[in-house]
Amino acid sequence: MFNRVGCLRRCLPLLLTVSCVSVATTSPSKQSSPAFTAIVGATLIDGSGSDGVPDSVVLIAENEIKAAGPGAHTPVPAGATVIDGRGLTVVPGFVDIHNHSGGGFENDRTALTQISQGITTVVLGQDGGSELPIGQYLSDLESKPVAVNVLTFVGHATLREAVMGDDTNREATAREVSRMVELVEQSMREGAFGLSTGLEYETGKPASTEEVIQLARAAAAHRGIYMSHIRDEANRTFEALDEAVRIGEQAKIPVQISHIKMGSVSVWGRAEQAVRLIQEARARGLDITADCYPYDAWHATIRVLVPSGRHDNPEDVADALREIGGPGLITVVACEAHRDYEFRTLEDIAREQQISAVELYMQIVRDGGARVVGRSMKEEDIRIFYRQPWVMVASDGGIGVRHPRGAGTFPRVLGRYVREERWLSLPQAIRMMTSMPADRLGLRDRGLLRPGFKADLVLFDPQTVIDRATFKEPHLLSEGVKQVWVNGRLAWRDGAVTGTLAGVAVRHSSYQP
Repeated sequence: MFNRVGCLRRCLPLLLTVSCVSVATTSPSKQSSPAFTAIVGATLIDGSGSDGVPDSVVLIAENEIKAAGPGAHTPVPAGATVIDGRGLTVVPGFVDIHNHSGGGFENDRTALTQISQGITTVVLGQDGGSELPIGQYLSDLESKPVAVNVLTFVGHATLREAVMGDDTNREATAREVSRMVELVEQSMREGAFGLSTGLEYETGKPASTEEVIQLARAAAAHRGIYMSHIRDEANRTFEALDEAVRIGEQAKIPVQISHIKMGSVSVWGRAEQAVRLIQEARARGLDITADCYPYDAWHATIRVLVPSGRHDNPEDVADALREIGGPGLITVVACEAHRDYEFRTLEDIAREQQISAVELYMQIVRDGGARVVGRSMKEEDIRIFYRQPWVMVASDGGIGVRHPRGAGTFPRVLGRYVREERWLSLPQAIRMMTSMPADRLGLRDRGLLRPGFKADLVLFDPQTVIDRATFKEPHLLSEGVKQVWVNGRLAWRDGAVTGTLAGVAVRHSSYQP
């Protein structure tokens, strides 16, 4: 940093005052210099987990951080645009390692609900579903950019559909697996960051563990990671975690457990057991981490409720509803065949229709299904997961998602779990949102607020930041995030997007030696 700051000393001399903030400036230069933006007076939290630096100066120019440190030792170049950060905190942009904004970009390239909560990089291709071919998708993003940086995984279910067509309700043949391996290798060469699975969903569920291991090995050969919505997040959670560990160990690939949770009655209060399972695998040498969203409710297709897949079997459906805590905990949030069911619980709808919740479930499935939110988790389990050094924050949300996590995840952690509940210190929480996911993905120039890194920044008020989205109004924007920069360009300012589309398509291959 000394050399970078020294370079700034050659800029034109001027005493610049903006919003009553006085800053020292530097000596003249005969050469032209880039346009600088200086954030002055804020507390700097660099994303590493280290304590904040009060009264700091952060200098950005073009798409890079040029300097960051105590104001007394970080001169501001003449002519810089100065942002008054007094009373605020400046941090690296948030890297959402599990995001579903892909389809939403078609309607909102400014990514309003994402940018407004400080997300500057989204990781797509989750739960086994992705675009294909990956190279074409990333090229399309380059020709038609969006407001956030985008990277992607290749999805297992997408691969199965590409190779097996509509006949996915079975194990793949050796020849089909071989073809899927070829597609994984192609996707990795084109920039995918690894393989994702959604083994609880119907396209991925019939796959054998051996099938997934072979595909994961192909991703590992290109230094990718294996990201999994595991096969069960309810009464068979521990079997599913064991399977993920086995895949990682046999494929020799780092493992990321998506949205780790204790998702049903039979596993409530057993987060410590899951933690021990993962820590034992880590002690054996497996590189395994997880992410977690800060809500006690999940969001998925209604069909995921019945693990057996026998959606017309009353006994299986009744067992599933009991396991989840009862029909009063399941809210329909999107149902094309029955719009009047939306944002109402199965219990309420069944009572109105004068039928049982089991009959209602089977009717909804017959009529085309629905998206539901299940409030079947316990906050104490979330607290235990968030206190693990290998768990990071992720939304599992995105543009248009009918769950409050789509618009509120990161401010919710900062406001509720840092400021109000004090589960985490602010530097800990920022690390979980920035350098941890960036390091997991191998992003060597994002996730930290340091010279030479890309200028993805968030300026927020730690005293007021909070989520506002609810289950009935899931798209309400959060409060307290003042300004957001993506690659050095201002994307969010004082409650509104700027319209700047400075996000880039990020390819995994560009980070490989």
